[in-house]
Amino acid sequence: MSARTSWKSVRLLALVLATAFAAPAELPGETAGEYAVKAAFLFHFAQFVEWPAGAFKGPASPLTYCTIGDDPFRGVLEESVQGKIVGSRALQVQHLKEREQIAGCQILFIGAAEKKHLAEDLAVAAGHAVLTVGETENFVQDGGVIGFVLENDKVRFEINVDTAGKAKLRLSSRLLLLAKTVIGNQK
Repeated sequence: MSARTSWKSVRLLALVLATAFAAPAELPGETAGEYAVKAAFLFHFAQFVEWPAGAFKGPASPLTYCTIGDDPFRGVLEESVQGKIVGSRALQVQHLKEREQIAGCQILFIGAAEKKHLAEDLAVAAGHAVLTVGETENFVQDGGVIGFVLENDKVRFEINVDTAGKAKLRLSSRLLLLAKTVIGNQK
């Protein structure tokens, strides 16, 4: 990523964050506004992550966002990434019904409705270079990489750098600076 592209991405993420922090996400839980903000975050997270060699099927393979179980975005995630690229990769969204499909994802969103299956979902993802993002309480403490939290009706996020490292993902220091909380050993 060039310096010009890098700063452009930082400015875009800062704009998303400013919008997210300035505009309250409506409560309770599954509102269109909240998931539009989360979809924007997901798009921008991909710009600040480096996946290891072998994380993609090939050099022209798309970067795949996945949800598992019920899709809380209800089309908003597809709208958020439609026609966009990260690096040289087109973006696509898949809604998984089986955990075995996680291996084909680069970013896996685990919604609150999957809470009872969270440990299983994270265990399957742990064997792959997958950026796990979730919204359950203590998501990063439970082994997820990035966890959304609502604070004063605003969407924020926490990061577990140890889990990212185990998945062989490199997170930009700029992303870490924007997180509400970073846990783990920052090298």
